[in-house]
Amino acid sequence: MAKPKFQLLCFILFLSIFLCLFHGESSELELDDESWLNEEDNEVIMVQSRHDSRNKCDFSTGKWVYDLSYPLYDSSCPYLSTAVTCQKNGRPDSDYEKWKWKPQGCSIPRFDALNFLGRMRRKRIMLVGDSIMRNQWESLVCLVQGVIPTGRKRVTYSGPSMAFHAMDFETSIEFSWAPLLVELKKGPQNKRILHLDLIEDNAKYWRGVDILVFDSAHWWTHSDQWSSWDYFMEGNGLFKSMNPMVAYEKGLTTWARWVDLNLDPRKTKVIFRSMSPRHNRENGWKCYNQKQPLAFLSHQHVPGQMLVLQGVLRRMRFPVYLQDITTMSALRRDGHPSVYGRVMDQAEKQHPRDFSSDCSHWCLPGVPDIWNELLNDLLKE
Repeated sequence: MAKPKFQLLCFILFLSIFLCLFHGESSELELDDESWLNEEDNEVIMVQSRHDSRNKCDFSTGKWVYDLSYPLYDSSCPYLSTAVTCQKNGRPDSDYEKWKWKPQGCSIPRFDALNFLGRMRRKRIMLVGDSIMRNQWESLVCLVQGVIPTGRKRVTYSGPSMAFHAMDFETSIEFSWAPLLVELKKGPQNKRILHLDLIEDNAKYWRGVDILVFDSAHWWTHSDQWSSWDYFMEGNGLFKSMNPMVAYEKGLTTWARWVDLNLDPRKTKVIFRSMSPRHNRENGWKCYNQKQPLAFLSHQHVPGQMLVLQGVLRRMRFPVYLQDITTMSALRRDGHPSVYGRVMDQAEKQHPRDFSSDCSHWCLPGVPDIWNELLNDLLKE
């Protein structure tokens, strides 16, 4: 009688192990199928992965849902630039403020200012990049400032940086202007020279910061008419022209080398936010008078800058978190200032199409608030 019982126990044990292995393989395949990254790209630590294979959630895939509980602050926030206060500038609709991002299979926690400030006590957070990163900085400051008494908050300026101080929490939320990350200097005959292998003039402001959030993409692809430089320089070599993506990779590699050599991952968390999409093409993407998000994209296009950035991050020793906001933001052609980047007089209001339309920056409250809700969730880990 003992032998059949023993055989039965062995069979049950074998069956359990088989099912566990099968379930494990099945789950892994499902996760890979849902990811828009290929296997090589998974070496990059994505914010969407949540660093937990049992609870993988791709924040870059989902849809915008209308939510009357938004926005989380209003355009009277005193830290907003005139160019992004679309309501004050006369934009007639306001639904663009009331959309939240709903990822597939998970949700983004609503931003809680007191909780955020409590976790950031005695920390420095610095957002580094271009005017769209300044856009995000203003959003983050407005998300937290409403819970701080008037006399206990202030803004200070130092070189290319500005800082919002929550004094009771000993927390600073800072912005440092460095749209190309590497150094842009004046040379002979006042020519502007972009030094692809020099960064310290900008990076000296990043030292001692607890959380660094970077972006750099738009300035690298400006047309010749709007280019910020006259020459590239690398070592002793001076170049009049260079493939923009080659130059971008060289500049990012200089940034990556600085991070690897100068920062300690036990003391500093580094996030790189992906490219914010423009909507200024004429074939249906012009952002003027757009009032709703797109339901889907006609084709999934990964910008060249994103591919270059992924390649550079894969080669780094320092664990940099890539926050992908490109696809979700590409659906929001309704979220830009368009012609409402300034106040128009009555005559101008009759012919708004005659004025330049900003389809790169974002109205606030608006899309960057969602980027910051994602950032807030990442910083809980």
